[in-house]
Amino acid sequence: MEEASLCNQTTLLTYFRLGGLSVNQKVQIAGFAMFLIFYVFTLIGNILIVITVIYDHRLHTPMYFFLSNLSFIDVCHSTVTVPKMLIDTWSEEKLISFDICVTQMFFLHLFACTEIFLLTVMAYDRYVAICKPLQYMTVMNWKVCVLLAVALWTGGTIHSIALTSLTIKLPYCGPDEIDNFFCDVPQVIKLACTDTHIIEILIISNSGLISVVCFVVLVVSYAVILVSLRQQISEGRRKALSTCAAHLTVVTLFLGHCIFIYSRPSTSLPEDKIVSVFFTAVTPLLNPIIYTLRNEDMKNALNKLMGRMEGKEKQ
Repeated sequence: MEEASLCNQTTLLTYFRLGGLSVNQKVQIAGFAMFLIFYVFTLIGNILIVITVIYDHRLHTPMYFFLSNLSFIDVCHSTVTVPKMLIDTWSEEKLISFDICVTQMFFLHLFACTEIFLLTVMAYDRYVAICKPLQYMTVMNWKVCVLLAVALWTGGTIHSIALTSLTIKLPYCGPDEIDNFFCDVPQVIKLACTDTHIIEILIISNSGLISVVCFVVLVVSYAVILVSLRQQISEGRRKALSTCAAHLTVVTLFLGHCIFIYSRPSTSLPEDKIVSVFFTAVTPLLNPIIYTLRNEDMKNALNKLMGRMEGKEKQ
């Protein structure tokens, strides 16, 4: 009651201060250069994948449909945080308004949760393709693919609305510094001038549970796939193993962050910023590299697209 009454007598915050990557100017400049390069290549790589999948009719399959969704999400996910961080490198105060902070949290969790659901759907797609190849086109027809896409985007939206709503309702009257380079729910609720214990439990039971359950489902799915691959011929097994290895790499990097951040109380650890860098900048860049360099169909389609573009330029 005392905390609530103190907040009623105090002006609520309209701005937060972001801590940034480091207080060291040289580290910030180095971080700016690194993030700028990562972001540019993230945009180029993922947009190229989306264009290639749309352009090449041979890639009009469920696997590449979901892959193009993943690339689109990665572009959006990276854009939510990285541009603001790049701008803040040259700003001393690194202010962010409460409304923009809430917007950033909403879209951050929208794209992150949608990607978690998408990675789970992609694992199911690979399971059907490898373990039940004769039934693949029947089970994963275009109607099912579109319904799954709608479902995962709807699930991500509901999750984000629920989490952001919990944050908006809290009173913020100081302190005002977020110990990160972007707004995220665990760091923001720490600044509330009221008891947030129940909110923290809800966050863990929401984001943490989604991350852990999906990770377990993904690991079990790929374990079943690997067991099934033992019975296949060497050529098909090698291609399937390459695809599964790519998926597992993405899953481990992405869900590792979610489990680390959202499955514990809102306490700051020195590793949080490093993990956040991988979450917001490195993983979206690695996705196009992993899926193109390890995928012959995608490489051939990209070469064909580049050849067509060069031919048009010569004309």
